[in-house]
Amino acid sequence: MSAPPLPEAAVAVLACPVCGAPLSADVAGLRCAVGHGFDRARQGHVTLLPPGGSPHEGDSAAMVADRAGFLAAGHYAGITAALADAVLADGSPRTLLDAGGGTGAHLAGVLDRAPGAVGVVLDASRYAARRAARAHPRAMAVVADTWARWPVRDAALDRVLVVFAPRNGAETARVLRPGGRLVVVTPAADHLTELVGPLGLLSVDPAKADRLTASLGPHLRPVGTSDHRERLVLDHAAVRTLVGMGPHARHLGEAELAARVAALPPEVEVTVAVDVGSWRAGA
Repeated sequence: MSAPPLPEAAVAVLACPVCGAPLSADVAGLRCAVGHGFDRARQGHVTLLPPGGSPHEGDSAAMVADRAGFLAAGHYAGITAALADAVLADGSPRTLLDAGGGTGAHLAGVLDRAPGAVGVVLDASRYAARRAARAHPRAMAVVADTWARWPVRDAALDRVLVVFAPRNGAETARVLRPGGRLVVVTPAADHLTELVGPLGLLSVDPAKADRLTASLGPHLRPVGTSDHRERLVLDHAAVRTLVGMGPHARHLGEAELAARVAALPPEVEVTVAVDVGSWRAGA
Protein backbone atom coordinates (compact mmCIF):
# COMPACT_ATOMS: atom_id res chain seq x y z
CA MET A 1 0.00 0.00 0.00
CA SER A 2 1.39 3.39 -0.98
CA ALA A 3 1.93 6.11 1.60
CA PRO A 4 -0.79 8.79 1.82
CA PRO A 5 -0.07 12.25 0.36
CA LEU A 6 1.92 14.65 2.53
CA PRO A 7 -0.29 17.34 4.09
CA GLU A 8 0.51 20.57 2.23
CA ALA A 9 0.13 22.76 5.30
CA ALA A 10 2.59 20.55 7.19
CA VAL A 11 5.14 20.67 4.37
CA ALA A 12 4.80 24.46 4.39
CA VAL A 13 6.38 24.76 7.85
CA LEU A 14 9.53 22.86 6.84
CA ALA A 15 12.87 24.22 5.68
CA CYS A 16 15.75 22.70 3.75
CA PRO A 17 18.39 21.36 6.17
CA VAL A 18 21.13 22.35 3.72
CA CYS A 19 20.28 25.96 2.85
CA GLY A 20 17.25 26.84 4.97
CA ALA A 21 14.97 27.59 2.01
CA PRO A 22 11.28 26.60 2.15
CA LEU A 23 10.42 23.10 0.95
CA SER A 24 7.67 21.91 -1.34
CA ALA A 25 6.45 18.42 -2.20
CA ASP A 26 7.04 16.72 -5.53
CA VAL A 27 6.50 13.16 -6.76
CA ALA A 28 9.70 11.93 -5.10
CA GLY A 29 9.51 13.73 -1.78
CA LEU A 30 10.56 17.26 -0.84
CA ARG A 31 12.62 19.83 -2.73
CA CYS A 32 13.71 23.41 -2.15
CA ALA A 33 13.97 26.20 -4.71
CA VAL A 34 17.77 25.86 -4.80
CA GLY A 35 17.37 22.26 -5.93
CA HIS A 36 18.20 20.23 -2.83
CA GLY A 37 16.00 17.13 -2.88
CA PHE A 38 14.96 14.68 -0.18
CA ASP A 39 13.30 11.46 -1.25
CA ARG A 40 10.34 10.13 0.65
CA ALA A 41 10.80 6.60 1.99
CA ARG A 42 8.31 3.98 0.92
CA GLN A 43 7.04 3.89 4.52
CA GLY A 44 6.04 7.55 4.14
CA HIS A 45 8.60 9.55 6.14
CA VAL A 46 11.24 12.00 4.91
CA THR A 47 14.80 12.32 6.23
CA LEU A 48 15.94 15.92 6.72
CA LEU A 49 19.24 15.55 8.54
CA PRO A 50 21.88 18.30 8.43
CA PRO A 51 24.87 17.93 6.08
CA GLY A 52 27.13 15.25 7.47
CA GLY A 53 24.27 13.46 9.18
CA SER A 54 23.76 13.17 12.92
CA PRO A 55 25.49 11.33 15.77
CA HIS A 56 22.09 10.54 17.27
CA GLU A 57 20.31 7.43 15.96
CA GLY A 58 17.33 7.50 18.30
CA ASP A 59 15.40 4.51 19.57
CA SER A 60 16.01 1.03 18.21
CA ALA A 61 13.44 -1.02 16.31
CA ALA A 62 12.73 -3.07 19.45
CA MET A 63 12.19 0.01 21.61
CA VAL A 64 9.87 1.54 19.03
CA ALA A 65 7.89 -1.70 18.75
CA ASP A 66 7.42 -1.75 22.53
CA ARG A 67 6.35 1.90 22.51
CA ALA A 68 3.84 1.29 19.73
CA GLY A 69 2.34 -1.69 21.54
CA PHE A 70 2.10 0.02 24.91
CA LEU A 71 0.52 3.19 23.55
CA ALA A 72 -1.86 1.28 21.25
CA ALA A 73 -3.18 -0.53 24.34
CA GLY A 74 -4.29 2.87 25.68
CA HIS A 75 -2.21 2.82 28.85
CA TYR A 76 -1.06 6.42 28.36
CA ALA A 77 -4.34 7.73 26.93
CA GLY A 78 -4.71 9.88 30.04
CA ILE A 79 -1.36 11.55 29.35
CA THR A 80 -2.41 12.25 25.76
CA ALA A 81 -5.66 13.80 27.01
CA ALA A 82 -3.81 16.01 29.50
CA LEU A 83 -1.42 17.07 26.73
CA ALA A 84 -4.33 17.97 24.44
CA ASP A 85 -6.01 19.97 27.22
CA ALA A 86 -2.88 22.09 27.58
CA VAL A 87 -2.41 22.49 23.83
CA LEU A 88 -5.99 23.69 23.39
CA ALA A 89 -6.11 25.80 26.57
CA ASP A 90 -6.17 29.14 24.73
CA GLY A 91 -7.64 28.10 21.39
CA SER A 92 -7.12 25.56 18.67
CA PRO A 93 -3.75 25.80 16.88
CA ARG A 94 -3.23 25.41 13.16
CA THR A 95 0.31 24.01 13.14
CA LEU A 96 1.97 21.68 15.64
CA LEU A 97 5.33 19.97 15.92
CA ASP A 98 6.09 17.05 18.22
CA ALA A 99 9.85 17.12 18.94
CA GLY A 100 11.15 13.65 19.74
CA GLY A 101 7.60 12.50 19.00
CA GLY A 102 8.39 8.82 18.43
CA THR A 103 5.52 6.91 16.83
CA GLY A 104 3.30 9.99 16.65
CA ALA A 105 0.65 8.58 18.96
CA HIS A 106 0.45 11.60 21.25
CA LEU A 107 0.38 14.05 18.34
CA ALA A 108 -2.38 12.02 16.70
CA GLY A 109 -4.46 12.26 19.86
CA VAL A 110 -4.06 16.03 19.90
CA LEU A 111 -4.93 16.34 16.20
CA ASP A 112 -8.13 14.36 16.80
CA ARG A 113 -9.23 17.24 19.04
CA ALA A 114 -7.96 19.99 16.72
CA PRO A 115 -9.73 19.30 13.42
CA GLY A 116 -8.24 22.30 11.61
CA ALA A 117 -4.63 21.57 12.53
CA VAL A 118 -1.71 19.79 10.88
CA GLY A 119 1.30 18.29 12.61
CA VAL A 120 4.89 17.22 12.11
CA VAL A 121 6.75 14.59 14.12
CA LEU A 122 10.50 15.12 14.40
CA ASP A 123 12.48 12.15 15.65
CA ALA A 124 16.02 10.85 15.26
CA SER A 125 14.84 7.24 14.91
CA ARG A 126 13.98 6.04 11.44
CA TYR A 127 12.06 3.19 13.05
CA ALA A 128 9.85 5.64 14.90
CA ALA A 129 9.39 7.78 11.79
CA ARG A 130 8.13 4.79 9.82
CA ARG A 131 5.27 4.42 12.27
CA ALA A 132 4.69 8.14 12.74
CA ALA A 133 4.24 8.59 8.99
CA ARG A 134 0.91 6.75 9.29
CA ALA A 135 -0.14 7.97 12.72
CA HIS A 136 -2.65 10.52 11.43
CA PRO A 137 -3.82 11.76 8.00
CA ARG A 138 -3.01 15.37 8.96
CA ALA A 139 0.52 14.61 10.17
CA MET A 140 3.86 13.81 8.59
CA ALA A 141 7.04 12.30 9.95
CA VAL A 142 10.56 13.66 9.57
CA VAL A 143 13.83 12.05 10.63
CA ALA A 144 15.83 14.92 12.13
CA ASP A 145 18.38 15.69 14.82
CA THR A 146 16.39 17.50 17.50
CA TRP A 147 19.64 18.55 19.21
CA ALA A 148 20.75 20.50 16.12
CA ARG A 149 18.98 23.15 14.02
CA TRP A 150 15.54 21.86 13.11
CA PRO A 151 14.47 21.68 9.44
CA VAL A 152 11.65 24.11 10.20
CA ARG A 153 11.03 27.69 9.06
CA ASP A 154 11.32 30.59 11.51
CA ALA A 155 8.11 31.50 13.37
CA ALA A 156 6.12 28.80 11.54
CA LEU A 157 4.41 26.97 14.39
CA ASP A 158 1.60 27.58 16.86
CA ARG A 159 2.61 24.77 19.23
CA VAL A 160 5.64 22.61 19.94
CA LEU A 161 5.06 19.46 21.99
CA VAL A 162 7.67 17.50 23.92
CA VAL A 163 6.59 14.32 25.71
CA PHE A 164 9.28 12.47 27.71
CA ALA A 165 11.92 13.78 25.29
CA PRO A 166 14.82 16.25 25.46
CA ARG A 167 14.04 19.96 25.04
CA ASN A 168 15.83 22.32 22.68
CA GLY A 169 14.87 25.75 24.01
CA ALA A 170 16.65 27.82 21.39
CA GLU A 171 15.15 25.97 18.44
CA THR A 172 11.71 25.92 20.03
CA ALA A 173 11.78 29.70 20.43
CA ARG A 174 12.98 30.13 16.85
CA VAL A 175 10.21 28.08 15.22
CA LEU A 176 7.29 29.31 17.35
CA ARG A 177 5.21 32.25 16.22
CA PRO A 178 5.04 35.18 18.67
CA GLY A 179 2.62 34.06 21.34
CA GLY A 180 3.00 30.42 20.32
CA ARG A 181 3.47 27.86 23.07
CA LEU A 182 5.63 24.93 24.01
CA VAL A 183 3.85 22.17 25.97
CA VAL A 184 6.18 19.81 27.84
CA VAL A 185 5.25 16.56 29.59
CA THR A 186 7.79 15.38 32.17
CA PRO A 187 7.63 12.55 34.74
CA ALA A 188 6.92 13.54 38.33
CA ALA A 189 8.87 12.11 41.26
CA ASP A 190 6.39 9.27 41.84
CA HIS A 191 5.97 8.25 38.20
CA LEU A 192 6.09 4.43 37.97
CA THR A 193 7.41 4.37 41.52
CA GLU A 194 6.11 0.83 42.17
CA LEU A 195 8.42 -0.53 39.44
CA VAL A 196 11.58 1.47 40.14
CA GLY A 197 12.84 -0.63 43.05
CA PRO A 198 11.78 -4.15 41.98
CA LEU A 199 13.02 -3.72 38.42
CA GLY A 200 16.02 -1.50 39.10
CA LEU A 201 14.74 1.26 36.86
CA LEU A 202 16.13 4.75 36.54
CA SER A 203 14.51 7.08 39.07
CA VAL A 204 13.36 10.60 38.29
CA ASP A 205 16.03 13.21 38.94
CA PRO A 206 14.79 15.36 41.88
CA ALA A 207 16.32 18.40 40.16
CA LYS A 208 14.43 17.75 36.92
CA ALA A 209 12.14 20.79 37.30
CA ASP A 210 15.12 23.06 37.95
CA ARG A 211 16.94 21.72 34.91
CA LEU A 212 13.85 22.25 32.77
CA THR A 213 13.64 25.88 33.86
CA ALA A 214 17.35 26.40 33.27
CA SER A 215 17.16 25.00 29.74
CA LEU A 216 14.00 26.84 28.67
CA GLY A 217 14.12 30.04 30.74
CA PRO A 218 16.58 31.92 28.52
CA HIS A 219 14.32 31.38 25.49
CA LEU A 220 10.70 31.14 26.66
CA ARG A 221 8.60 32.32 29.57
CA PRO A 222 6.54 29.97 31.74
CA VAL A 223 2.74 30.13 31.48
CA GLY A 224 1.68 27.48 33.96
CA THR A 225 1.86 23.85 35.01
CA SER A 226 -0.76 21.21 35.67
CA ASP A 227 -0.38 17.63 36.78
CA HIS A 228 -1.92 14.36 35.72
CA ARG A 229 -2.20 11.43 38.12
CA GLU A 230 -3.82 8.03 37.62
CA ARG A 231 -3.36 4.39 38.52
CA LEU A 232 -2.88 1.62 35.99
CA VAL A 233 -3.12 -2.13 36.49
CA LEU A 234 -0.52 -3.81 34.29
CA ASP A 235 0.15 -7.48 33.63
CA HIS A 236 3.64 -8.82 33.00
CA ALA A 237 3.46 -8.28 29.23
CA ALA A 238 2.49 -4.64 29.68
CA VAL A 239 5.26 -4.09 32.24
CA ARG A 240 7.77 -5.60 29.84
CA THR A 241 6.77 -3.30 26.99
CA LEU A 242 6.67 -0.29 29.32
CA VAL A 243 10.25 -0.91 30.40
CA GLY A 244 11.38 -1.77 26.89
CA MET A 245 10.11 1.43 25.30
CA GLY A 246 12.06 3.87 27.48
CA PRO A 247 15.61 4.66 28.58
CA HIS A 248 15.45 1.79 31.07
CA ALA A 249 15.83 -0.56 28.10
CA ARG A 250 19.41 0.60 27.65
CA HIS A 251 20.37 -0.31 31.21
CA LEU A 252 18.84 -3.78 31.67
CA GLY A 253 19.71 -6.96 29.81
CA GLU A 254 16.89 -9.10 28.42
CA ALA A 255 17.51 -12.01 30.78
CA GLU A 256 17.77 -9.81 33.86
CA LEU A 257 14.63 -7.89 32.96
CA ALA A 258 12.68 -11.08 32.30
CA ALA A 259 13.68 -12.51 35.68
CA ARG A 260 12.71 -9.33 37.55
CA VAL A 261 9.36 -9.04 35.80
CA ALA A 262 8.60 -12.72 36.49
CA ALA A 263 9.10 -12.05 40.22
CA LEU A 264 6.33 -9.42 40.24
CA PRO A 265 2.70 -10.23 41.12
CA PRO A 266 0.65 -11.24 38.04
CA GLU A 267 -0.89 -7.77 38.02
CA VAL A 268 0.81 -4.64 39.33
CA GLU A 269 -0.90 -1.38 40.23
CA VAL A 270 1.32 1.42 38.94
CA THR A 271 1.25 5.18 39.44
CA VAL A 272 1.26 7.38 36.36
CA ALA A 273 2.34 10.86 37.44
CA VAL A 274 3.39 13.61 35.05
CA ASP A 275 3.67 17.38 35.00
CA VAL A 276 2.39 19.29 31.96
CA GLY A 277 4.08 22.67 31.61
CA SER A 278 3.32 25.44 29.13
CA TRP A 279 5.85 28.04 27.94
CA ARG A 280 5.21 31.00 25.68
CA ALA A 281 7.33 32.50 22.91
CA GLY A 282 7.78 36.25 22.57
CA ALA A 283 7.25 39.08 25.04
